[in-house]
Amino acid sequence: MASPRILLCGDVLGRLNQLFKRVNSVNKSAGPFDALFCVGQFFPDEPDRLDELMDYVEGRAQVPLPTYFIGDYGVGAPKVLSAVSRNSANQGFKMDGFKVCDNLFWLKGSGMFTFHGLSVAYLSGRQLSNGQQFGTYSQIDIDTLRAFAEEPGIVDFFLSNEWPSGITNRATASDIPAGISDSSGSDSTVSQLVAEIKPRYHIAGTKGAYYAREPYCNVDAVHVTRFLGLASVGNKEKQKFLHALSPTPSSTMAAAEISAKPPNTTLSPYTLVDQVDRPKETTKRASDIGLDSQYWRYDVSSKRQKHGNGDTNKVCFKFISSGTCPRGEKCNFPHDADAREQFLRGVCLDFIIKGKCEKGPDCNFKHSLQDDGENHSRKRPGSSNANANRSKECWFCLSSPNVESHLVTSIGENFYCALAKGPLVQDHVLIIPVEHMPNTLSLPADSEIELGKFQNSLKVYYKNQGKEAVFFEWISIRGTHANLQAVPVPSSKAAILKDIFTLAAEKLGFEFVTKKFSNNSEGRKWLRTQFDKNFSCFYVELPEGSILLHLIEENEKFPAQFGREETENKEGSDEKLFIVIGGKQKTISLI
Repeated sequence: MASPRILLCGDVLGRLNQLFKRVNSVNKSAGPFDALFCVGQFFPDEPDRLDELMDYVEGRAQVPLPTYFIGDYGVGAPKVLSAVSRNSANQGFKMDGFKVCDNLFWLKGSGMFTFHGLSVAYLSGRQLSNGQQFGTYSQIDIDTLRAFAEEPGIVDFFLSNEWPSGITNRATASDIPAGISDSSGSDSTVSQLVAEIKPRYHIAGTKGAYYAREPYCNVDAVHVTRFLGLASVGNKEKQKFLHALSPTPSSTMAAAEISAKPPNTTLSPYTLVDQVDRPKETTKRASDIGLDSQYWRYDVSSKRQKHGNGDTNKVCFKFISSGTCPRGEKCNFPHDADAREQFLRGVCLDFIIKGKCEKGPDCNFKHSLQDDGENHSRKRPGSSNANANRSKECWFCLSSPNVESHLVTSIGENFYCALAKGPLVQDHVLIIPVEHMPNTLSLPADSEIELGKFQNSLKVYYKNQGKEAVFFEWISIRGTHANLQAVPVPSSKAAILKDIFTLAAEKLGFEFVTKKFSNNSEGRKWLRTQFDKNFSCFYVELPEGSILLHLIEENEKFPAQFGREETENKEGSDEKLFIVIGGKQKTISLI
């Protein structure tokens, strides 16, 4: 199969006529191309160009090929993207793009999807934090990408708007565009993310310059990364704003191809950070220093003194955010268990590490150190709004302005029932705690009675349609608001569900603990005895009474999409169950 052909573009700035004229020309002479990925500001920088953009959005002009953008800011962005977000076809977790119009897709927030075999990760918006709804990314977006970085496989493309700070380190000086520096248009958060994600290609815009850096090595990875900065469409300096690539997906490449390093490959630009004030470590290998740089974050001398380590100014960010550190005992930065525990209790990472949060009351997380009794005597200024803001931002909190109330079907005392925003099959339903809780197993035991009523009602409803109910829950230690998923499966195929999940587990190298119960209540009681809040887990409640449970070990890589199911409804096609196995879909017919 031929490698996909991709066009890459810098800041569009609403100049769609000029962009697509160039795209059509390139497509005619060197195409056909499969897609266009745009980085940097997509919307106009002045009102005079808004009509040109709206011609495409409203269908008066045609987008010539599938086009994806992450620069969701500029003139007209709030109006256009608000309408896109309200479109019922765009509800749910659509990491492969919200449809704006035919062939135009908005990559919102952050995520990762597969396009023609290529693994594409992205961070939408910029680092700016001024309370605007569009055009900025959040801590949740960052954490989502970090979770993807932990999964197996190599990311082929990483798209960001801003350049990573430090990208010109170790680069050939003569190749760096004039006037380019880290002082503007660069983002240290992007640097941290790209050092963890380790993509084969990193594409960015916003600096108004074209820069193709030499390939550089990644720490703890055999492949190299190529950074490409693209200029804006119609720039006066006539710098390159459109670039074509035809990369072979990493999933199909041989090990020798993956590990090949061109002669001009450099060391990672992200290993040249903060080696001052550490004269005793000058004899360390450069590779060790480089690896260290990916795990610390911020000067936290004042906070460290609180924990009795006043002589240590940095903590291991990797350990705090994920609970593990690949360096183990070799890491040169403290693995602060207290800080990790605070993170698990919903405390803002910046507050934990720096002692303050620049977002203040706009932050969605707690700004107070939490003890077992949720002692609020140590609150810092601005923390009083933390819980209110969390409810305000959470999709599942009924008090949130973002809740999709039209999807809610029934509200009880402890739980409510809602149609899934992004249903996998028709009548896919979520049972959601009314309270902002990370899982259904940590609610008071008496709430199980109401949960059982919801589950039984759904079973009867599905039964009348010739289907059985499958309930499953992915419980992450980083979870925010729980949701127990209820998915109907044809009764004629219910008997093979256990085999399907068992097969999927075998492919990933783990086994389910399986127990069968005479009623749902007994099964849920058993789940509560097995649940440990310090570990993630995944469980399934099957129609015949069996419960499959997997407790996820601290260092285990478990795909967040495990168990996801969807239906193909094309005319004449079979209904099928898809279970994600190690990032790839295993297809089993359900009819």
